[in-house]
Amino acid sequence: MKTKYIFVTGGVVSGLGKGITAASLGRLLKNRGYKVVNQKFDPYINVDPGTMSPYEHGEVFVTDDGAETDLDLGHYERFTDENLSKNSSITMGKIYQEVLDRERRGDYLGKTVQVIPHITNAIKEKIYAFEDTDVDIVISELGGTVGDIEGLSLIEAIRQVGIENAPEDVLYIHVTLLPYIHGSNELKSKPTQHSVKELQSFGIKPDILVCRSENEIPENLREKMALFCNVRKENIIANRTASCLYEVPLMLEKEGLALQACKHLRLDKEQPNNQEWEKLVEKINNVTDKKVTIAIVGKYVRLEDSYLSVAESLRHAGFENGVKIQIKYIDSEEITKENAKEKLAGLDGIIVPGGFGNRGVQGKIETIRYARENNIPFLGICLGMQMAVVEFARNVLKLEDANSEEFNPECQNPVIHIMKDQKVITKKGGTMRLGSYPCVIKKGSLAEKIYKTTDIEERHRHRFEYNNTYREQMEEAGLIASGTSPDGMLVEMVELKDHPFFIAGQFHPEFKSRPDRPAPLFVALVKAAKNVNK
Repeated sequence: MKTKYIFVTGGVVSGLGKGITAASLGRLLKNRGYKVVNQKFDPYINVDPGTMSPYEHGEVFVTDDGAETDLDLGHYERFTDENLSKNSSITMGKIYQEVLDRERRGDYLGKTVQVIPHITNAIKEKIYAFEDTDVDIVISELGGTVGDIEGLSLIEAIRQVGIENAPEDVLYIHVTLLPYIHGSNELKSKPTQHSVKELQSFGIKPDILVCRSENEIPENLREKMALFCNVRKENIIANRTASCLYEVPLMLEKEGLALQACKHLRLDKEQPNNQEWEKLVEKINNVTDKKVTIAIVGKYVRLEDSYLSVAESLRHAGFENGVKIQIKYIDSEEITKENAKEKLAGLDGIIVPGGFGNRGVQGKIETIRYARENNIPFLGICLGMQMAVVEFARNVLKLEDANSEEFNPECQNPVIHIMKDQKVITKKGGTMRLGSYPCVIKKGSLAEKIYKTTDIEERHRHRFEYNNTYREQMEEAGLIASGTSPDGMLVEMVELKDHPFFIAGQFHPEFKSRPDRPAPLFVALVKAAKNVNK
């Protein structure tokens, strides 16, 4: 069949859930038997979010092929259970870079390079990249809101796609807000009307409105919006706040989003097969009232989206273990040797996640020491593993100046050092060890017990590595290298011999966790934490 295109735009305010809407629709269409791929267009000029502050952008999600992407790709992967690639994450920075590179090569034959057609054509190339593949439907989400000056070329590009294809091959979905005014006790449609008018001024008529609302949309309001927004009443979809994120696809199914999409695109598989997703939601809703408290101790905790995939992976593990996860975000800058007991009291488990830079590192080290000495279940991720090695070297091996070369290039005991091929790199952004790499697990280790295999693949995002010079000394003292690269040269996992649960990985297991197939390390952590106060 010919590839179909769905575009998801947003209006009124940001943060309405365009990403969840696009991800949910992807799952619902996949459940009808279609091959779906999601992609995100971000209007900012950064080439990718890899060098952006987590406080501003949230986490950086990493794909198997090593693309540093927007966090919405995490939603797409978790909902659709499809591994995405660099073709699913496009920024205007990337588009402008490609166009300027072509201009420098003379590809435009001396013509004046302009937004139309050169920038818009480059955008359309990304949209059409899945043609002549096994992909049936491409769902493209546009970041920002309609009218943002930096997103105008994206709007123009998707308008052109609508002209270049038959009407039944392109679907426009607009996500808006229906605010509730408490003084008059009513939902207001005027912001949605203005947003649709703005979109229409750029030549795009939305086919479906997804209206974010805290309240049920009355029938008379649906009729009013249908009239004033020039959208069929059955194509006005309510998207109410769900008690659980993973209920959203079923709520949108009930509202008829996927059915109306199929009708517009003339897709013949209208009946869904949502039984497995329904079982998942039922499993989530039947979780016992037993709570397990896990701390995420990091430096970016002022914005919880900085650790979005870690938090979601914990919740997935909670579903699997039949417990409710209570996540406690703790600023590592506030942890000291003197107050660690007070700050970390009452926890069933601790995660020290990834990060960059020296700020808050000492607090992470003191957190790891507390977990090690008090038998608290511990999982270290990326920098969390590196700091577990530093903590062990300082406090068990008594190498008091042990450190990472990232924080002290001149230290006498660099137990974490920079990879040789990274020493010559000066540019930031996309220059680290990125993407999926194989790991061989040591037989008889805790890691093997958790993964139930000795060969795994996980996604990486780092520049510094465990220093093998200290490996024998570490292992003799009890910190085992339980996972390595296939050639044995890179240590990928460490674990403590005499501890109920203490394990850390150089990789990011959170990026491959799914609600119905949670990451093994998180499942094992929650299981260990569940038994702390049994």
